[in-house]
Formats: sequence, structure tokens, C-alpha cells
Amino acid sequence: MVTKQGYTPNILPFRMDGVERNDHGVLGYTDLPVSLVAMLRATVDAKPDGEALVELGGERLTYRQMWDRSARIAGGLHAQGVGKGDRVALRLGNGNAWALAFFGIEMAGAVVVPVNTRFTQPEIDYVVTDSGATFVIAPGDALPDAEPYLDHTLVQTDLAAIFYTSGTTGFPKGAMTTHENFLSNCETCRRVIGFDSDTVVRNLVSVPMFHVTGCNSQLLITTMLGGTTVIMVAFEVQQFLQTVVQEHINCLTTVPAIYWLAMNQPNFGDFDMSQVRWVTYGGAPTAPDVIGRIRSAFPNARLGNGFGLTETSSVSTFLPDEYCETRPETVGFTAPPVEVDLANVDDTSGVGELLIRGQNVVMGYWNKPEQSAETFVNGWLHTGDLARVDADGFVQIVDRMKDMVNRGGENVYCVEVENALVQHPDVFEVAVMGVPDAMMGEKVGAVIVANPGVDIDPLAIATFARTLLADFKVPQYISLRSEPLPRNPGGKVLKPMLRKDTVWGVQLSRG
Repeated sequence: MVTKQGYTPNILPFRMDGVERNDHGVLGYTDLPVSLVAMLRATVDAKPDGEALVELGGERLTYRQMWDRSARIAGGLHAQGVGKGDRVALRLGNGNAWALAFFGIEMAGAVVVPVNTRFTQPEIDYVVTDSGATFVIAPGDALPDAEPYLDHTLVQTDLAAIFYTSGTTGFPKGAMTTHENFLSNCETCRRVIGFDSDTVVRNLVSVPMFHVTGCNSQLLITTMLGGTTVIMVAFEVQQFLQTVVQEHINCLTTVPAIYWLAMNQPNFGDFDMSQVRWVTYGGAPTAPDVIGRIRSAFPNARLGNGFGLTETSSVSTFLPDEYCETRPETVGFTAPPVEVDLANVDDTSGVGELLIRGQNVVMGYWNKPEQSAETFVNGWLHTGDLARVDADGFVQIVDRMKDMVNRGGENVYCVEVENALVQHPDVFEVAVMGVPDAMMGEKVGAVIVANPGVDIDPLAIATFARTLLADFKVPQYISLRSEPLPRNPGGKVLKPMLRKDTVWGVQLSRG
């Protein structure tokens, strides 16, 4: 497996059988199903009475029921005039209905547009309008329902979904994900986590299903394996712990913040975690001591750290169990069938921009040809992350070219928050950056310089921000500065200097 052009690493931890280059030189699996619908049908045929979906506090559905209900949703969409390639915005929160609607939209031949439920109304309106959605499945609405329908023309290269990811300009970008992208990620998850063909997986989804982790690397891989997807409607730590035991969960995939919170519960020791066989994490920086605690908390589990992007359909690299404690500063090795390269490498540090190529890389950004051309170049995704790759093949992310905060797996772009805060009449200038946090990895912090003669109330600023931003983007730390922000000769704010000099003080209440 190549991790740099012309370079083969010393360690090859994952199976590469059935992986070949296509006519464009891109690696990919050669034996994937023709579509997500075909994948689901194969599972239904193999395990019609197997438990497919469990919504906590709701229904339990078999694969036969899952298929039948999804097909009726497809029929309802078809009856409303939704056809192949039409976009359908999915605004539901976690639950069986989200999964059924997802597959129903696919069965209709349409394109799923998952909408972040934490977006403000203007953000929701932008996604619906930009995607050109012809139908919206909104909270409180009855799911479409009619005689079963199935589009039989689907192929791997058809567009299957558009996942909107925050943009540096404040406008989200829609990553165009094909059936092939989805299926490639499913097979990658199977290989890197180590699921056998006869593995019976019971997977607890505790993260949003509108993100690629919850959808691509939990719901879809579990469906491919014929396992059970247990869905938390909303995260609550005691319910999380109880569910792991009561539902015999053997696979956990979530952000480090949830593990941290669970392990810090006073009654954590009352829950038997011995049946958990796989514990994977990612989406945020993970401290070595947290990894050690996870190892102790789940004594029979294999650990793993996954790294990926919306643009890579989820997993791009993976740090297997054997290296989680010896190389925790890295995100592991390239996951099949991914290749990485580095652009503009610094000769001294060996650091360059991380480039990713593979069958999992999406087609580009919806309705954004210029940004697509800048980001997807000659088959390579320019990630905006700065990284180094050592001789063994370990990939280490060292910094971000993009100015963003990774808040427990949610990407918060600093420019977007800064543009919102500066609209407050008392704010003269502002710089937003990440504040280290043991649970979330980072939280959002803002250094604010007030207009002359004005006394700023940080709580009032946070309240104002909530009218313009999703709640996870609102600063939880605000530091008031009397001097102008430090800038270089070109006028750019010197954030490294600010990070070093700023005292954040007490976290603001979420109230």
C-alpha cells in the first residue's frame, strides 16, 4: 500500500485483497454491491427476521420490516413526483424514522440531504435551497407512505447523498457522496475494525445520524453485516451506560467526549462492560491518559482510532489496537483503499498538506465548481490539514491550514463565528480559537476587543451569538482584551500569540 507517491511503508496492517486500481489509477474494492439498496436487499434475504433497528423508547424492527417500511416511503416519495436524482432534505433527529427515510429515499432513486438538527433556521434554509431539494421530511411530519416502490436502475456511480459540512466563508458545502463512496467505506470499516463475516454486531449509535460517523460508519456498516443498530434519540450518559448492558452492545463508536463523560460517572463501576468487543473513537484529539482509561474501562475490547472527513465518506486512516498506546499522537495508517500524499513539504519538519485519494473520496461540492476545483485536484483531495508520514506509515496530523475548532467532533469554523460576533454593536474586533478541554478536545473561545468606552457583558455576547449560530458554535469562553488584536504586517491576526497570552477564565453557562 502506498502512502506517498513512490513510497511503501514498513508496516502494512490491513488486508488489501480485492483492491485494484481503476483506469484513473485510484485504488478501490472490486467486489462491492451495485448500490446501497442492493446491499440492504442482500442482508434482508440473508437475515429477514434478524433484528435490524432498535430505537430506545420506541420500536424494534426486523430486516424484513425495515425493507417493507422503507419501500413504502419510497412509494410515497414516488407518488409525490420525486424521481431519480431529485434531492430530498432529511431534517429528522436520531431514530428509526431517520434510518427508514434514508433507505426509502435511496429506494426511490433520489438523493438524501441530511440536515444538521442543530442548525439555525437560516442555515437550514440555505441547505434546502442550495441543494435544490424538491421534498423535505421535517420533524413532526408523517413519513411519505404509499404502495412499495423500488428504482431498479441504480448503479455505484449514482449520487446517493449530499452531506453539508461547514464552510470557511460561513456557507456550508455539500459533499456529493455516491453509492460507491458509501459502500467503500463500509468495506473499509469491516477490515480496519476487524469484523469477521460471521460477526454478530450490536452497535450503539450515540452520535448524530446526520454526520458521516453515525450514518456511514455505524448504521450502514452494521446493516451490511446484518447486525443490530441501537439508536439513542438524544444522548444522556446514564441511558448510554444502561443501554450498553441491557442491549448487549458489543461495538461502540463515538467521540472521545462521550467515553470521557461515561467513565467519569460515579456509578460507572456498577455497569458490566465485559461484553464490549470493539471500542473505536475519533473526531477529536485524544489524550494518552484517556486511551489508557478506555482500555481499563472496556477490558475485553479492541481499541481503534479513526480519522476521516465528510469528503472521504468517513474513514481515511485508522490506528489499530496494537498501536493505540504506543503511537497515540498519530491517526494510524492509511485504511484500504486509501492513499495519502503530502504537498508543499517543509524540508526541515517533513510537514506538508495532507492529500487523500481513494474510492471513498466524494465527487466534489454541490453547486460549487470553483471550490471543488481547488479542493479536488487530479483525483487528490486537498484536506487543509498539515501532517507528516513516517517510514512505518503512521500519519500524524500536526496542525490545520483551515482555521477551525474541533469541538467534540463538530467542526466549527472560526471565520463564521467571528463574522457573527462582530455584528454585535459593542464589538470592535474578535478572534475565535479553540480552548483545550479534557472532555470535548476543544471548546470555542473568543477574544473580544470592545468599542471605545463600552463595557461588554460576555453573557450578553453569547446570547446574541445564539440568534445567529447553532448552539455548538457559540463561544463558551470569552476573554475581553483592552489592547487591539496582535497582527502581522499583512494585517492577519497572530492567533498563536493570542493562544499563548490569553487567560480564558471561567466557562460561560449554556443557559
